[in-house]
Amino acid sequence: MSFVPAAGRDAFTGVYDLVTALTAREARWRPAVASLAGAGVVVEIGAGTGTQSLLLAGEGGDVVAVDPDRSALEIARAKDGADRVRWLEGMADALPLESGSADAVVMALMLHHLDGAGKQAALREAARVLRPGGRLVVADWGVPAGAVPRAGMRLLAKIDGEAGIRDHVAGRLPALIEAAGFEAPERHARLGTVWGTLELLTARRP
Repeated sequence: MSFVPAAGRDAFTGVYDLVTALTAREARWRPAVASLAGAGVVVEIGAGTGTQSLLLAGEGGDVVAVDPDRSALEIARAKDGADRVRWLEGMADALPLESGSADAVVMALMLHHLDGAGKQAALREAARVLRPGGRLVVADWGVPAGAVPRAGMRLLAKIDGEAGIRDHVAGRLPALIEAAGFEAPERHARLGTVWGTLELLTARRP
């Protein structure tokens, strides 16, 4: 499996945090992701520059942040509070973690970087590392609602790749989660942003 950098291009990684803060309404959904993940052993897949992982650590969990991008992880490790997180280099379809070792798995703005087969592989790997009854928390793009989110999704597809965005525009993400072995997902929020309509989903591993 190959990977798309957090900002779509390696050259943009250094400005990813600023751009996302200004355009993706992070204050509205990142704390909610952390709250839904809760305490225990929490694994973030595709942690990128670490913004979400640090919020997860604030919930009192034992946080493991996994990403294949060394440049992004360097930024994450340099942030205040980074010592509260265990940062690991690894791919979403081959996590360097034992089966059944996590109470929660978080995927925040990660799955849209993967094509359909990549999404399925990553979601199956998330199910593998979760204990029975463990929770998956996903924050990613859904069907765009409104002119600005629709235009933003078209632009995002140019940056991150059409193959990854296609399933999200079509509203197939909940079905893909269920097909990977989870219970039917619950949608907690839909939020319009410059880049599209963000959905917050959770699902249990049976």
